[in-house]
Amino acid sequence: MPGINGITSVNAYSQIASGKRINSAADDASGLTIAQKMNSQETGLTVGSDNARDGASLLNVADGALGQITDSLQRIYELGVKASSGLNTGEELGAIQSEVDQLLSDIEGVAKNTEFNTMKILDGSMADIDLATKPDGTGQKIRMVSSTLADLGIEGFNVTGNFDLGKITDAISKVSESRSSMGAQTNALESAIRYNDYAAENTLSSRSRLEDLDMAKAISEKKKQETLNQYQIMMQKKREEDEHNRAMGIMRF
Repeated sequence: MPGINGITSVNAYSQIASGKRINSAADDASGLTIAQKMNSQETGLTVGSDNARDGASLLNVADGALGQITDSLQRIYELGVKASSGLNTGEELGAIQSEVDQLLSDIEGVAKNTEFNTMKILDGSMADIDLATKPDGTGQKIRMVSSTLADLGIEGFNVTGNFDLGKITDAISKVSESRSSMGAQTNALESAIRYNDYAAENTLSSRSRLEDLDMAKAISEKKKQETLNQYQIMMQKKREEDEHNRAMGIMRF
C-alpha cells in the first residue's frame, strides 16, 4: 500500500506542477491519444488559417495593382474619345499620344513589377496556387491572371491614326472580371479563416477539458493523500513499537 500511495503522490505533484491531468500515457492512455489527435487537428486548423490569410493578402495586393491599371485604362479611354474628334491638330494628337504612351508604360510596369513575397503575380509567370486551408492539406485554388499590355490586347495602342477604342473597353472589362474573381476568392478565403478559427477554438476548449487539471480538486486530493500517508506511517510506527514491546516482554519473562 505505501508503494502505491507513493506513486499516486508523485503523480499528484506532477499534475499540480504542470496544471495538466494527463502528463504521460500512465495517467490516461486513451485520453492522451485523443488529446494528441485534437492537438494535431488544432495545429492543422491554425496553419490553414495562416495559409488562407497569406492567400488573401496576395489577392489584396493584386487587386490594388489592378485598381491602378483600371485607372490608367479609364484615362486612356478618355484620351481615345478626345482623339476621335476630327478637330484635333497633328500636334494635339501627338500630345495625346504622349500621355497614352506614358499610361501604357505605367500599366506594363505595374503588371511586370507587382510582387508578393518576391514573386511576380501579374506578369503571367505565376501558375495557379493550391492553398492548404484545411487540416488534411486540401483547400482552395487561387486563380492567377496576367495583365500585361499583350495579355490585355492593347500593346502599341496609338491614337494618331485609325484605332479601335473597343480594345480599351475590352481591356477594362478583362481587368474588371479579374478583380471580381479575386474578390470572390478573397471572400471564400475569409470564410475559411472564420471557420478554421472557430473550429480551432472549439478543439482547444475540448482538449483543455480533457487535459487540464481541476486544480482545487487536485490540491484537496493531494492533502487527503498526504494525511493518509502520515496516518499509515504513524500506524506502521505504532505496530513496530508494539512488536518491539512484546518482544521485550517475552525476553523479560
